[in-house]
Amino acid sequence: MKGQRLSRREFLQRMAAVAAVVGGAGCTGRGRLRRVAPSETILHACIGASGMAASDLNSITHHPFVKLVAIADVDLPRAEAWRQKFPGVRIYQDWRRLLETEKELDTLNVSTPDHMHAPIAMAALQRGVHVYVQKPLTHDVYETRQLTRVARQKGLVTQMGIQIHSLQEYRLAVALVRSGVIGKVREVHLWSDKDWGDPGPPPQRSDPVPPGLDWDGWLGVAAWRPYIGEGYYHPGNWRRRLDFGTGTLGDMGCHIFDPVFNALALTAPVRVRSEGAAPNAWNWASNARIHYTFPGTAYTAEATLPVTWYDGTQKPPPEVRALIEDEPWPAQGSLCIGTRGVMLLPHIGMPKLFPRKQFEGFHMPGIEGANHYTQFLEAVRGNDRTTAGFDYSGPLTETVLLGCVATHFPQTTLEWDAAALRFKNLSEANAYLRRRYRPSWEVRGL
Repeated sequence: MKGQRLSRREFLQRMAAVAAVVGGAGCTGRGRLRRVAPSETILHACIGASGMAASDLNSITHHPFVKLVAIADVDLPRAEAWRQKFPGVRIYQDWRRLLETEKELDTLNVSTPDHMHAPIAMAALQRGVHVYVQKPLTHDVYETRQLTRVARQKGLVTQMGIQIHSLQEYRLAVALVRSGVIGKVREVHLWSDKDWGDPGPPPQRSDPVPPGLDWDGWLGVAAWRPYIGEGYYHPGNWRRRLDFGTGTLGDMGCHIFDPVFNALALTAPVRVRSEGAAPNAWNWASNARIHYTFPGTAYTAEATLPVTWYDGTQKPPPEVRALIEDEPWPAQGSLCIGTRGVMLLPHIGMPKLFPRKQFEGFHMPGIEGANHYTQFLEAVRGNDRTTAGFDYSGPLTETVLLGCVATHFPQTTLEWDAAALRFKNLSEANAYLRRRYRPSWEVRGL
């Protein structure tokens, strides 16, 4: 971290410029197809009824100009439970029937297991509906590219559910990096102590499907298999399963990569390499360590930027952890190592600058946060722009999912050609970029 310390005057000058644009970093336009006037009510539907879907539903319907007209969930009792709060809401068990029936929808949120994000979102986009989709945007790289293309083509408002993207903490971190307070960034480390791996095979049994659960609908585009109870798939552990979730990296990567991807204006990586265990035939592995190489940008020190992801018990090496002195190591977060200093960003925490002595007396600038859901809804009304629309969150999700693909080929450096949507040096890896949907579950555009 050699180089002159940035003077406070220089910093403030740069911050003034950054603050003017930080709220719009990664934004997408209002959308050429503005279907809702600011004076009108937004007619909204929710796909999913519990877990993150419940949070999304409550946050979206909190706005007085939104009317919830329909909910769909394959676990029908979970959807029916919302009638107490929304007496007039129409309940569906099949999201396809909801989209066929509700002709006047303006907006839809997709809050399901990962494997159904793209099919539902694409079907909604094809009908001209603005969509809010939980992270990761999709299960596969190809799906992400297609959603991004269609949303742009149709001029619809989109937002990926990385709610932390709009918080003050993450916006401040982006502004600090772009201001140059830590200099040009030389390397980045990202981590999560979560573990969505499972080394074993599925139980060899078939359990009775619970009353009210449409198991065929829960499987959706995935290949049919018997139901296994005790939470093996539904509702709690689908993230561990290759066909339904995207492991720890897919779960947390879109959150933790986000401020780094945004602040450094990163584009697609050129190489990715996994040094952890490979998934088995059914489940994601634990304790990943994945190395990405990105093209350099105006905010990086070199022509390329190394970024490493760790999860489970994996952590950056001791010499990296020592850079934050006696600060407790966060369970999840990122560390940007620059030519003039280091920035630690705990997950959902305020950024911290090191060495402490160098930044003694430094006052963090005032950066305001925003409401991620409000931003989406106001963009639909033509009053705002989304900052995690698919033009931004699509490439972000592709980056995360490339790491998931790399875990299938440990100790192998995969060379990525983003324009061609393929790996240049290992054709077997390309098979993991796109799934084949189950017959009768195909969706136009995917």
